[in-house]
Amino acid sequence: MSGLMLNLVCEPSRGGKSGESRGNAKHERFLGRRHYLEHKRHPTHQAAPPTLGPLKYVALDCEMVGTGPKGCHNELARCSIVTYDDLIYDKYIKPINPVTDFRSRWSGIRRQDLLHAIPFDQAQKEIVKIITGKVVVGHAIHNDFKVLKYFHPACQTRDTAQIPLLNQKAGLPVNEMVSLKRLTKAIFKKDIQTGKGGHSSVEDAKATMELFKVVESMGAKTLSSQPFSSESSESRNIKAF
Repeated sequence: MSGLMLNLVCEPSRGGKSGESRGNAKHERFLGRRHYLEHKRHPTHQAAPPTLGPLKYVALDCEMVGTGPKGCHNELARCSIVTYDDLIYDKYIKPINPVTDFRSRWSGIRRQDLLHAIPFDQAQKEIVKIITGKVVVGHAIHNDFKVLKYFHPACQTRDTAQIPLLNQKAGLPVNEMVSLKRLTKAIFKKDIQTGKGGHSSVEDAKATMELFKVVESMGAKTLSSQPFSSESSESRNIKAF
């Protein structure tokens, strides 16, 4: 901030109310602005805003299909959201562009699933309405937010693919991005994503929530610690299908 700006904010003003009281008020505003900017530089370390009241947790998982040449672009085709105990949203969603690869082996999506699917714009509004103001849990959740064309506050996001404590409990390297299937097997001795019909976003969302429950008591700062590099090939592919 320039010296001129500092003088404008911090110098006592003259006239009207006492110069000392007005100067103090401006100085407080300056400190508040500086505090905001400092926290903005490190969003993953922010505490959740106190205005949220009691925070509610939901786990979200999306299934994607391919559009464009050889199905090279990911688009949303199904989204499921669960709370601690209940499934609260599960709908098929019609991609914006024509599907060129259903990726059924992984996505579980077939042509008939999208015949009566809701439009993307409608789904996006419904999903955002549900998750706004909540802590959203997911596995490699940046991929889900990307196909939703949505940004969720970092302080209200928990990614089970980037919580070293989960890897530690699973007996895996703490700095490795591990698939949801592998983590679930290692911690709960439970197999998921085993059917020939492809993945189920409901099953994956429930598994993600169960993993999060294991470490929930560690607190927001620990669970939002420095993420693994998002540029690695595994990070880009861990939830591609």
